[in-house]
Amino acid sequence: MRWTSVLLGIAGLFVMLIVVLLAFGLPIQESLHYIYEGALGSPVAQARSLVRAAPLMLCAVGISIAWRSGAFNIGGEGQFVAGGLLAATSYVLFKSLPGGVLGPLLILVSALGGALYAAFAGWLQVRRGVLVVVSTILLNFIALQILNYAVSGPLKSGPLPLTERIPEAAMLLKFSNRTDFHVGVIAAIIVSVGMAFWMFGTSFGFRQRLVGESPELARTLGMDAGRWQLGAMALSGALCGLTAGIEYTALSGQVGVSFAQGIGFLAIPVALMGGLHPAGCIASGLVFGALFAGTENLARYSTGGTSLIYIIQGIAVLSLLALGAVRKSRPNVADAPSPLTEGEAAA
Repeated sequence: MRWTSVLLGIAGLFVMLIVVLLAFGLPIQESLHYIYEGALGSPVAQARSLVRAAPLMLCAVGISIAWRSGAFNIGGEGQFVAGGLLAATSYVLFKSLPGGVLGPLLILVSALGGALYAAFAGWLQVRRGVLVVVSTILLNFIALQILNYAVSGPLKSGPLPLTERIPEAAMLLKFSNRTDFHVGVIAAIIVSVGMAFWMFGTSFGFRQRLVGESPELARTLGMDAGRWQLGAMALSGALCGLTAGIEYTALSGQVGVSFAQGIGFLAIPVALMGGLHPAGCIASGLVFGALFAGTENLARYSTGGTSLIYIIQGIAVLSLLALGAVRKSRPNVADAPSPLTEGEAAA
């Protein structure tokens, strides 16, 4: 991975923040002070930034794995919802289990739900020729509608459209009563690092990236490119579903219509800013998590609020797409980023 590109992207994000603050007519120095205080100004703020960053980085890692394999997964939101819904349904079925067993079970089931939902989109592409970029977009909306139906009907508990709350014994450990910092944040970082090793330190990861870089070469070498892409989609969905399981058992404790919080959508610019590399996604996720926490603090003192981060992300995505289009239009594309390192490509 080219860390220079990631650092330039982060620097560009900071410039975009300044531009957006100017566009909103907000005082630059004062606004940056509020953002800093909300993101890094105290141990509580730092914990809040990490909590906001964890789901973004983990979901972004999942998206980057699929994209590196040539399967352009846009369905992180739907896979997140599928994982959360399957976990909430499993709680109804297995609520009698001890909390120490129930909590890990719900997390594993959520990963399974995301994997199955993503694998279905992968199967549609591999076996039926339906582009995964199209199917995953549509499956997002299907998942959101199923979520709305489930929490308003079969899974509803009480007067509000919410599922039954899981017991405290099944929730992930929190390190302090002052913050929401939980063990799931550490787990998300560990899993992300593990996925970086998987993709760039194992033969399986090399094959997945080879399929994404050159499916024809992969077939020439006797690899079933479709099967590898299907596996990449399943792994991608599992990580998005795992993200939902961590959020479910660490923070919300129940599922409602706003359960997803747009995490699956927001993870796409995080993955792009991270260079579609798990290590880059960790760095990018930390930056976006800090921006979320900071702008939430800014919202207490201004009219801009957290809407600033969505504007910044939209500009970031458009800028990255424009940069990619410019690179493709150049006759010499030798400097374009590749899923394979120079040594691997030579091999």
